[in-house]
Amino acid sequence: MSRSTLSALALLVCVPLTLAACTTATETDVADPGVPRGGEPVAGTEKPGDAAALVPEKIKDKGEIAFAHDATYPPFEYFDKDNTTMIGFDVQLADAIAGKLGVKAKHVNTGFDTILAGLSSGKFDVGMSAFTITPGRAKSVDFVQYFSGGTAIAVPKGNPKKLSLYDLSLCGHKVSAQKGSDQGLNQMPAIDTKCKAAGKPGLAISLYPSQNDANLALTSGRVDAIAADTISLAYQGKLAKGAFELAPGEPYEPAAAGIALAKNSPLTPAVAGAVTELSADGTLQKLGAAWSLPAQVFTADDGKVTK
Repeated sequence: MSRSTLSALALLVCVPLTLAACTTATETDVADPGVPRGGEPVAGTEKPGDAAALVPEKIKDKGEIAFAHDATYPPFEYFDKDNTTMIGFDVQLADAIAGKLGVKAKHVNTGFDTILAGLSSGKFDVGMSAFTITPGRAKSVDFVQYFSGGTAIAVPKGNPKKLSLYDLSLCGHKVSAQKGSDQGLNQMPAIDTKCKAAGKPGLAISLYPSQNDANLALTSGRVDAIAADTISLAYQGKLAKGAFELAPGEPYEPAAAGIALAKNSPLTPAVAGAVTELSADGTLQKLGAAWSLPAQVFTADDGKVTK
């Protein structure tokens, strides 16, 4: 998820004449009927909290916070069946954060690998797309922690090639990942290096502009595995009705995920305060449960700022 540079499918399992004919949501949502939907208020966040006093005047005057998401990454952010309404855990939590701060949330869909640069240039106020907090990223942006996760690989049902992240079984195989993700930039290249050091063939790593494209590479047989966040890959496998599944094993290289803001943004203390309040009143955990995030991904460090 967390998106280890973070990054599973609102998965494209159809075989259309053109890719545009596919949607990013299945006809039957696997989430419980009570799952909050995009645009609906989150209970308990209609009134501003104490963190509202920390909102910069510029944001107060504007009356909204622009949250950038890559809407190809369920259950965090993706488009509903109408292909217009953005839904997901991050979307609902962004609405709750804005509510605590006494403003509205504006949701902007953009490519994952462009979000951090957009924060630095002032194009967006906040980047919320399951970013793994890494030292490299923290050099250019600040983070407010809001859950913890790890990496997994998804494979065809039954894992016919017996692939795993914890041995050298990926050596010589084709792996897809999203462009800009920690899996694609760091983790898979590191495994490739281990394979070659052991005298084995390296990985063939294919990076795609969206998680949908990375998933489609597996379901169409162009790669042997997808590397992405454990939570999202498991959820996407359900949306894909079992077209792929997670390989066995615990989450690989677990790490905290954060809400990204421009370096030393005056909005950071307010967002951190809102997350802390939402954790304390149980809203963070309730939204996580609604979107199938395990309870253990939320910790006492949620709301912590990493610079």
